[in-house]
Amino acid sequence: MTIDWKEEAAKRKDDMLADLKTMLRIESVRDEAKGTPEAPLGPGPKEALDKFLEIGQRDGFETLELDGLAGHIEYGDGPETLGMLAHVDVMPAGNGWNTDPFEPVEKDGRLYARGASDDKGPSMAAYYGLKIVKELGLPVSKKVRFILGTDEESQWRGMTHYFEKMPQPDFGFSPDAFFPIINGEKGNVSFVADFAGTNGGKVELVSFEAGLRENMVPRDAEVYLKAQDTKAILSAFDEFVAKNPITGTAYLKEGKVYLHIIGKAAHAQEPRNGENAATYMATFLQQFDFGGAAANFIKFTADYLHQDSRMKAFGVAYTDEIMGDLTMNSGIYSFEAGKGGQITLNFRFPKGTDEKDIEAGLKKAAQPLDIEVKRSGKLQVPHYVSPEDPLVKTLLNVYQEQTGEPAEGKVVGGGTYGRLMERGVAFGAMFPGVPDTMHQANEFMPIDDLVKAAAIYAQSIYELIK
Repeated sequence: MTIDWKEEAAKRKDDMLADLKTMLRIESVRDEAKGTPEAPLGPGPKEALDKFLEIGQRDGFETLELDGLAGHIEYGDGPETLGMLAHVDVMPAGNGWNTDPFEPVEKDGRLYARGASDDKGPSMAAYYGLKIVKELGLPVSKKVRFILGTDEESQWRGMTHYFEKMPQPDFGFSPDAFFPIINGEKGNVSFVADFAGTNGGKVELVSFEAGLRENMVPRDAEVYLKAQDTKAILSAFDEFVAKNPITGTAYLKEGKVYLHIIGKAAHAQEPRNGENAATYMATFLQQFDFGGAAANFIKFTADYLHQDSRMKAFGVAYTDEIMGDLTMNSGIYSFEAGKGGQITLNFRFPKGTDEKDIEAGLKKAAQPLDIEVKRSGKLQVPHYVSPEDPLVKTLLNVYQEQTGEPAEGKVVGGGTYGRLMERGVAFGAMFPGVPDTMHQANEFMPIDDLVKAAAIYAQSIYELIK
């Protein structure tokens, strides 16, 4: 039997978009401050998980929820299990949107909303791929588990909990990256640099705030200063903004100088795609007379973090022939006079180097500035699946057949659930040439690409479980 996978996906376009818009309207940002025993990560992720499982139940699939943290939609049976690992949580919306980030808008063939490309859009396309296989009644010899996590954008507690309770799939993919395929992912580790809250110069750093998450390049940085010569600061700020790829505002507020820099947000897997508002702010401030820990906070940021995502200033720059560069993103900044400051640094590292090398470089730079450095969160080691693995070959063959484009594997700095399986990769749903708006304002997914992805997923699933 010859199956026109593209036609099958096109038949279901309207239904898929309706289900996706339902998911996109849920503000599924992790908020543990509002957590309950039934919704440990807050009401949003739990609501999104329940809604996706409800969609699966509506379509006749078996479903399972595990303690408000994860769940799965199951199909087929057999001695092996194909895992499809997706997530329903999203990043905070942040500023700079032209539309309501949680009210999906179709414009110029694109669907705009937080989660449209990361990861609700790709997840729904993958789900509809599985739905197509089911509705066609195709014979299968393996089980499929479409597994949903609730905090991929932070600590992966949901998926960790799931695999504490359930067996690992034999092989699989995560629809949470790019086509043709991601068969390698760098390691991931974060460190926090702690500062005292002291001042001491002619200019006082009252507060410094920037960033939403460690895995986002900060778009906004806001600072309050106390100084005698406020006019000099305001004048210098205007000149600095005019010479750099940022925008900003500066004025006096309640006797203090208020400074706001707007850069460009980006995913931490490639910090060069963004403009870090915090490091530009520190570079500007460095010309003034600060003292104490405030001066060290500014110096560390300006001298070691500004436009140096490759860690050259720390002396630990490293490149692997297959997996590429070690990268660093300084994602969260906070300083309050009298209380202290923190900078959270996120690293993506290839095989050949590790978290110990990174920590050594950080501590060497931190020691003269009286900065305490400590590791934060979980460690993920580099992950790689050979291009010769049948999983990789099958997925690439389907992609090439449907697109007519040549395809080969790629290594990225982003971390996906694919790495949780020994034979796991990331597969779509962003096509080559499409602007990457993940973790940015005005996130979108081309609608036609969602349909194309669903067709690719449907054929891929069938080829892997027939």
